[in-house]
Amino acid sequence: MPTLESISLSNSEIHLWICRSEAIRNPSLLARYSTLMTPEESAKQSRYHFEKDRHQALVTRALVRTVLSKYAPISPEDWRFDKGERDKPEIQPPKHIEIPRLRFNLSHAKNFIVCGVTLEKDLGVDVEYCQRDNDVLGIADRFFSPTEVKELFSLPENKQRSRFFDYWTLKESYIKACGMGLAIPLDDFSFSIIDSSPPQVSISFAPQRRDIPEHWQFWLMYPNASHRLSVGIRSIDKKDYQLKLFETVPLESANPVALPLE
Repeated sequence: MPTLESISLSNSEIHLWICRSEAIRNPSLLARYSTLMTPEESAKQSRYHFEKDRHQALVTRALVRTVLSKYAPISPEDWRFDKGERDKPEIQPPKHIEIPRLRFNLSHAKNFIVCGVTLEKDLGVDVEYCQRDNDVLGIADRFFSPTEVKELFSLPENKQRSRFFDYWTLKESYIKACGMGLAIPLDDFSFSIIDSSPPQVSISFAPQRRDIPEHWQFWLMYPNASHRLSVGIRSIDKKDYQLKLFETVPLESANPVALPLE
């Protein structure tokens, strides 16, 4: 299948770019990634203690820069970023060229980096590795909403851990779209999940959380047996968004894909 050099993005689409970082080990390719980063990004990457974290940071910066260059005539090394009004990373508009009003969000877990791209709207993406050793039920009991806790513990034991990551990734996608992190208590909003193909997801809010459920759309996905992926977008105009998925090795390949991945 031919790789994608550039791609169009309509105002009713969300594009998800998946990169399996641990498979990228070609020294010359990694060296090219290093040339794309700003001095500040390089300094931050070098401060990670573990090689696996330095590697993931390097591939992540290459991913976001090469992905954005598929939507605008800007070289990957020329993108600059600011912290938005809620400290959420945003594109710094170039001075001498008009580009689409791109919004992006990044997430990474074991061997997975995901970059979501859309136009104008608040977007949140979260991917999690579901086989890590955590007391997930204790976390849920302490932080989730009462309705989520009740639904979670009503499930057979062999399904509870999977449902936890459904909720967790959805919650992360919401707070990342809002750009406020854990400043939003996790029990201030609740998700309802109807198991279907694909799952049907809706959100509701506690009275103190002044938000409107109809302004949000969410997707819950299972990219493979060990990862969970959720996406949320604020759509006040109630536009029916469509997802398109791609897998990429930055500077080398980019192809449309369907889930689950091979």
